[in-house]
Amino acid sequence: MILYHTSNMVIKSPDTEHSRIDLDFGRGFYLTTMRQQAVDYGRRFKLRDEEAWLNSFQFDLEPSQWNILQFDSYSREWLYFISKCRAGKDDTDYDLVIGGIANDKVIRTLDRYFKGEISAEQALGLLKYEKPNIQYCIRSQIMLDRCLTHFESIKL
Repeated sequence: MILYHTSNMVIKSPDTEHSRIDLDFGRGFYLTTMRQQAVDYGRRFKLRDEEAWLNSFQFDLEPSQWNILQFDSYSREWLYFISKCRAGKDDTDYDLVIGGIANDKVIRTLDRYFKGEISAEQALGLLKYEKPNIQYCIRSQIMLDRCLTHFESIKL
């Protein structure tokens, strides 16, 4: 499977150390299967007058060898997991987390939930018609080294 990661630099050998701990799925290397989503993300760098690079990787995964958590929808479990990760309180040892990305609309709903303006039920009600844009967060360096192979970087 091909996965994409947009950055302000070419990344041939990704690591988990350069990731913030308080992201959606915790510290890890984030990728997507959706090329256009990755290209669109590059606009963030360009708005800051930085270079934007679309880094492409081959991802070869044998699921039975790894500790994987997958969310197929915006669910209560997804919401609580993101809440814990964004608070920097994730204590799980997943190698890979797969699930919906918090795009702009989803982020606004999550922000309202985190501020206590709406309940979990209200937040999930607002998200139930949103189709998740799936992100992959590789959280273990061993998985990065064994399963992910860089093959191209294109300046956007």
